[in-house]
Amino acid sequence: MSTRKIAFTSKEYYHIYNRGNSKQKIFLNKADYQRFMDLLYAVNSDKRFNFSDSIKGVSVYERDAEPLLVSIGAYCLMPNHFHILITPLSDGGVTKFMQKLSTAYVMYFNEKYKRTGTLFEGKFKAEHLNTDKYLKYIFSYINLNHLKLFQKDWREVGLNQKQKAVEYLQRNKFSSFNDFLGSKRQENVILTREYFPAYFPGKEDFLAEIMTWINYSNS
Repeated sequence: MSTRKIAFTSKEYYHIYNRGNSKQKIFLNKADYQRFMDLLYAVNSDKRFNFSDSIKGVSVYERDAEPLLVSIGAYCLMPNHFHILITPLSDGGVTKFMQKLSTAYVMYFNEKYKRTGTLFEGKFKAEHLNTDKYLKYIFSYINLNHLKLFQKDWREVGLNQKQKAVEYLQRNKFSSFNDFLGSKRQENVILTREYFPAYFPGKEDFLAEIMTWINYSNS
């Protein structure tokens, strides 16, 4: 669904996603994933942040980003695409945030790999999560997305190694999965879950929901 057909509204929720042009990879190594995660926090503000400040010992996660443009409820970075769950906190917040995020990452990527031109497949895509059931499902969908790298057909045929699948999700640091499990890391501040329904008040609630999907089988 094109973003031009959506009027992003306060207190409404949106699944934002995009992928590399011609399905090319947009993350080539761990540093690329980390830069995108850093940008999720750094550009979520009208305040400017220069990454050269990090050289001076100022972490992007130590700055005060308030007021935020959007609230991020979940995210997942895949080799050639990304997913973000968002609700706007200011007029035009989603569009402004995504423009800043895309521009900053493309500039970083093109400079690092000595390339020019587009990286993403057109404008970012958005789906309005207009029901409670749909919104709750997207939390699981995004946080489980990395399982496609563990077992590509898991949704169609079920998981063959369920415990190893959970362990795989915990090892992968490039999503919000571990934040929901209460892991302590600097990237925790990317999420502002207080702007979303409290579907998972504790890590046990989140893990129970995740295991529901892990144990799911079409058969």
